[in-house]
Amino acid sequence: MRKILLIISSIFLIQFLAAGSFAQSPTKTPTPIDLSDQIDQLKSKIASKVAQLNLVEKRGVYGEVADASDTQITLKTTSGNTRFIDVDELTKFSSEENDSFGISDIEKGMYLGVVGLYNKQSQRLQARVVEEESQLPNFIYGAVYSIDAENFIITVAKENGAKNSIDVESITKTYSFTNGELTKSGFSKIKETQPIIVVGFFQKNDKTKILASRIIIFPEISANSKINLNPNQPTVVPSTGSGRKLVPITK
Repeated sequence: MRKILLIISSIFLIQFLAAGSFAQSPTKTPTPIDLSDQIDQLKSKIASKVAQLNLVEKRGVYGEVADASDTQITLKTTSGNTRFIDVDELTKFSSEENDSFGISDIEKGMYLGVVGLYNKQSQRLQARVVEEESQLPNFIYGAVYSIDAENFIITVAKENGAKNSIDVESITKTYSFTNGELTKSGFSKIKETQPIIVVGFFQKNDKTKILASRIIIFPEISANSKINLNPNQPTVVPSTGSGRKLVPITK
């Protein structure tokens, strides 16, 4: 009986030791981590992000609509440059006269102010805000070249040799700067060779003509010597903004 118990005890002891040996796993030596690759990848991602940020900046544009579609607006700026405006579902539109103003309401000849993200590489503006604006007035500095009293038109010569026709209407307010004061004046007080400042708006059908809203004359001072008031000098057509000047065709 004792032999049987001894044999049974031996069997249980062997099974216990065997189970313990299988339960224990050999200790693994930790593999060293190479951080240099991870650092290089992180540097590359940061450099790429910085490059993207340097290409994009917030910018505002004002101009006249030359063309418009569901996804793009082409603006002609006051300096004569062309700007391409991209619109998407995040673009917000606003107008003081139209509460439901949107991309479908934009027409050629309308004036817009746009704020968005400008991409220096593509030279396109991703619009975030598009607002309908009034036309900005133009300022003309020069001297009176000629006067058409019958049609109430003044030709103003500028330093660069260009000339503009100024339409004087009933809405035009004329002032004279004399004795250090600005006083009301009239069309009849305007004389040739007088220095003049004109504030007005270019006519859509003729960009050389301006409808004057304000005129200031300076009868006490002489015109700038750089302004050539010689009637025999040919008119220089204002620049188109493209770097080229329009040359009138002569026969």
